Amino acid sequence: MRSSRAGQNPLDGIEMHSQLSRDTLWVPLLGLTMLFLPVVYAAKCPQQCVCDQIQLTVTCVNKNLTEVPPTVDEITVKLDLRGNDIQELPTRAFRHTPYLTHLSLQRCNIRRVKEGAFRGLGRLVFLNLASNNIDILYQESFDGLSSLKQLMIDRNRVEEIQPGAFSQLGFLNLLSLTHNQLVYIPNMAFQGLQNIKWLRLSHNSLNYLDIEAFAGLFTLNRLSLDHNELQFFPTETMTRLAEVTRLDLSYNPMTYLGEESVSMAKLSHLFLDHMSLQDLANTAVSKSPSLTHLDLSHNQLRVIQPFSGGTPKLARVHLTGNPIYCNCYMRPLREWAIRSKVKLVGTCAGPLHLSGEILDAVHPPELRCQSQEAMLKAEFEEASRRAPPPTEEPENKVKCPSNCVCEAETHHSSCENRGHTKVPRGFSPATRLLDLRGNNFHYIPSNSFPGVSQVVSLHLQRCKVVEVEDGAFSGMKGLIYLYLSENHISSLRPEAFKGLPQLTYLHLEKNSFTIFPEGAFKLLPGLLALHMENNSIAKLEANALKGAESLRALYLTGNVINHVSPKALEQATDLDTLHLAANKLKDVPTEALRNLENMKDLRLSGNAIRWVGPNAFQPLGKSLRELYLDNMGLEKMSQSSLAGLGPGLRSLFLEGNKLEEVPDLHPLSSLEVINLADNPLMCDCPLLPLRLWIEKVNLKVRATCANPPELRGRRVKDVHVFKACPGGEALPFVPSVAPKRAKTPKATKPKPMHLGGVKQAKMFKTKSKPRKGPKMKGGKKRA
Repeated sequence: MRSSRAGQNPLDGIEMHSQLSRDTLWVPLLGLTMLFLPVVYAAKCPQQCVCDQIQLTVTCVNKNLTEVPPTVDEITVKLDLRGNDIQELPTRAFRHTPYLTHLSLQRCNIRRVKEGAFRGLGRLVFLNLASNNIDILYQESFDGLSSLKQLMIDRNRVEEIQPGAFSQLGFLNLLSLTHNQLVYIPNMAFQGLQNIKWLRLSHNSLNYLDIEAFAGLFTLNRLSLDHNELQFFPTETMTRLAEVTRLDLSYNPMTYLGEESVSMAKLSHLFLDHMSLQDLANTAVSKSPSLTHLDLSHNQLRVIQPFSGGTPKLARVHLTGNPIYCNCYMRPLREWAIRSKVKLVGTCAGPLHLSGEILDAVHPPELRCQSQEAMLKAEFEEASRRAPPPTEEPENKVKCPSNCVCEAETHHSSCENRGHTKVPRGFSPATRLLDLRGNNFHYIPSNSFPGVSQVVSLHLQRCKVVEVEDGAFSGMKGLIYLYLSENHISSLRPEAFKGLPQLTYLHLEKNSFTIFPEGAFKLLPGLLALHMENNSIAKLEANALKGAESLRALYLTGNVINHVSPKALEQATDLDTLHLAANKLKDVPTEALRNLENMKDLRLSGNAIRWVGPNAFQPLGKSLRELYLDNMGLEKMSQSSLAGLGPGLRSLFLEGNKLEEVPDLHPLSSLEVINLADNPLMCDCPLLPLRLWIEKVNLKVRATCANPPELRGRRVKDVHVFKACPGGEALPFVPSVAPKRAKTPKATKPKPMHLGGVKQAKMFKTKSKPRKGPKMKGGKKRA
């Protein structure tokens, strides 16, 4: 039953079948095309490689190449570079091969994938980077791969995923990051994976998953987290995965599964085998009504209570390899299994007369207990035989406050949801992760954490904290992540964060701030990311970020900001991410954006901005990569509103507005995603620049007419009205067809990868004029 987890990826079979079907159709045509190539086209092939001009494949395996061969034929669709010495992939490393669909780069000693390394590979569907030395996945490492379906990064040294690393991979189905060095998954780590089906994170060192670690993965149905270091079931994180049906947590050092730990509506297969489970609550999976298979094999379970009635579909429970003691305490489980028609897979480990008996074959009356005295004596003797010498226990015992759980091996300490009213003291000096969330502290006094200078991550979410005193975290020299989310904090004094020289990520979202805590971050020289989403901040005054000169990302989504001072952000000149979505802004804060020469991601979605004036984003012209102006009720944009934004911009989101016209998009020559859905576009001469731009770019722009009424629902590209406009004479003739019922527009993506190849074969048959490879644009099809 479990073999599919370790065997061939089922998605590969689907892809291979699909690929063979396409090949069957277009290879004969391409073969006919090749008859004409000696006259019209001179094929290129690197000296060290083997090239197949029929299949359009190039193989350069184990050739000691130190760079991507620049002489690979432009029309190549499959490139195999395994086993070379390409230590770095530079920006636009594959600009000479824009038609690639499959790229293999295993065992190439790659250490760094630079920003935009794959830019231009809009047709690539499969990328394998396994068995390299990549340690960081940068924000724009995978830009340009808008059609990618499978990405393999297994057996690298990945220890950090930067926010937005996968934001351009909207069509990815499978992401595999097994056998890496991940320890922690932060919030929104996989943002942008809108079609992901299977996420593989096996064989890492994961010991903590943030609550929103998998946020946005609305299509994920399989998650592999086996062979990691998770000691507790991450209930809050998993509850957000509404579509997951298979969850693998095998080979994690969990010892207990508490009440309602697993709350996943569509989960059908749960693997908890080869862990250290000693006990589990009978309601542990009661909030997973679709569960059919539960694997608890190879744990340390001796007795199990019947599962509660919240699992009506449960059909099989695997208990093989557990020291199941088949006495009267197991009778309720056996009777429940018979009554509910659940198959128990496993054997009895004791008592002696039932040892080795198959659980499903033991009749409930056979499950008897001796006298209480005899039973206790037998169990004591058996426990004594298995227990380690008593002299070893004090040596291995870790220092830990009462009502907390501390693990020496992983250096984790947790007092989560234990009802503490004061911050516990007495943790081991070696503690690295300290989890205190869900308690009732109300305030954090000075010097609350003595003797834990090595803590890297401190969790204080949902602790009803109202006040943080000066020097509350004094001495925590190693702290990098501090979570104060979901409390009642309304202000912070400048000395609150004294003694945190390495703090990098600070979470203050979902508190009670009405005023931005100016000056509170002056003692945090290493602060890179500040989360203040979902507060009630109304304004960003001048010098708001004073002291936070190193800040790179500021998240303010979901406040009530209606004014941003021109000098509010001037201290944070390295800021590259600014989220101001879902606020009360009525204008683009252009003046406040001046001097932000590194800004890459600007989000203004959901504000009440009705008009965008000239040069609104001019200060960000050289750096901006992503611009979100969606769902604002935007009625009009100046023709020069996007002036200054040129080749750098990759994504532009304008959906859900009230635009009848759009500004000049011609300077946006590198745009990879544009969304114009749900706008009442007026298909008349003022929209001609958009129509001409659509003809020029290699994007499938889903823009539909709303007016005039006779064109409603028609694609802008399919109407002929623009040919009558001055300057529209060069547009191709569009046959008049009955309007189709409009589908909901989606973000655009490059055109299908093989259509150009098939059409090109037909061109060679009918025309003698030389041509170079497949056409870039699908708009002009044939003469």
